[in-house]
Amino acid sequence: LINVKLTHTALTTAHAHGDVLTQTQSSGVIASMVVDFTNAAKTLTYGYAYYTLATAFDTSTAITGSGSGSGFTPTVVTNPPHIYDWTVYPGGSSGTMPNNAYLGCAYRGRAVISGNPENPHQWYMFRQLNPFDLAFIANDAQTPVLGGSSNAGKIGDIVKALIPFNDDYLIFGCATSMWFLQGDPAYGGTIMSLTKHTGIFGGQAWTFDETGNLYFFGTGGLFTVKRGSRLVENLSNKRLPKLLEDEDAKPETHRITLGFDKRRNGLVLAITTLATGANSNYWYDLQSEGMFPESYPNVCGVYSQFYYPAEDDTYADLILGGRDGYLRIFKDSAKDDDSGDSDTAISSNVLMPVQDMILDDEDLQGRLTSMVIESGGGASGGAFGDTDSITYDIHVSKGAEELVEDVRDGATPLHTGTVTGVGRNKRIRKRAKGKYLGIVLKNTTAASTWVLEKLSIKTKPAGRIR
Repeated sequence: LINVKLTHTALTTAHAHGDVLTQTQSSGVIASMVVDFTNAAKTLTYGYAYYTLATAFDTSTAITGSGSGSGFTPTVVTNPPHIYDWTVYPGGSSGTMPNNAYLGCAYRGRAVISGNPENPHQWYMFRQLNPFDLAFIANDAQTPVLGGSSNAGKIGDIVKALIPFNDDYLIFGCATSMWFLQGDPAYGGTIMSLTKHTGIFGGQAWTFDETGNLYFFGTGGLFTVKRGSRLVENLSNKRLPKLLEDEDAKPETHRITLGFDKRRNGLVLAITTLATGANSNYWYDLQSEGMFPESYPNVCGVYSQFYYPAEDDTYADLILGGRDGYLRIFKDSAKDDDSGDSDTAISSNVLMPVQDMILDDEDLQGRLTSMVIESGGGASGGAFGDTDSITYDIHVSKGAEELVEDVRDGATPLHTGTVTGVGRNKRIRKRAKGKYLGIVLKNTTAASTWVLEKLSIKTKPAGRIR
């Protein structure tokens, strides 16, 4: 089937949604179309065309319909893509659209909308298999449904996200709570509480992984609901307990999106300032359950995410929609970020686990005597590129928290240096005395990447802490 637009003179009677149009061009040569929509002026008919020996509709042969619509001969035949206003079917018998609806999804063969500022608790379901019929007066199993007029009822909170899981259930993410509809509201479906302890940030702050587990960014951080469970679990509270407070994101000024990256088995949590594209993002690794902060150039600030499940796995990937209107993917072979007219160097760093240099005595400090950095790459005929240079910063402190704050605040390290080449590098003999030792490894150079295989250190006692 191909989406086709037929232009014609104004019809006396429009063809109904689902009518079949037929144009017999000659014996056995037929063009047919299932009607999808007709504009209010009745001069445009959209539908899904299929052909029997014919290759297209022509502009010289009359078309007849299976319903009561007027026959016509098209003056123009236009192939896709087509964009037309989403409204109820013209004619006055298909109900009325709300003035605004900023949320939408498909559920059990229905178009579902919500997010109407004039009635923020309300939700609307179109007729099953007909996204242009919103007449709530029908009384059949496929009838359009208005939340407040159905047995399922209106949501007792402001609806901020519509989250369908196949045809099993539809989650209403709200400002301070989460609810779900099980089944079809015109056929006994009911709404039940998922949690009253957290809401959702916005309409794009959710995603599913490949096994059907739900993840969403709520009023307390990053949450998950495992498939088949109603238990809402906070994933970020243990790792980043002040995530919400630190980010200080507000729906009026920020957009938060979540995307599942199947290739890399993790989530991209993108927090973007709408006005500028400035962003603060996190990679949540589903295998290690670690959260890793990252940021992108402002023009790449993420406004939307979508995993494209191509038939050819070569093209399947998580697609990020940026502030500048470009669509981007994560490319493992790229060493810089694409920021439009130019590239931006990737600045990456990691603070290795902070070490207590004398574990068995709280009153003693230690001394770093040497360390060895073993970088990745170097295998003959290997499939992966060799590492570029790695810069190291050495920090020491009397307290672990003090050391971490120094690193976070960009304090001057006690020692710094750079190693080049792949594999085991020469032993670095830098001395550093203190109770706690922290080593930062990083690279901020354009067109560079780095891989760490192993970091080894040697320490010895250095007397009492003074």
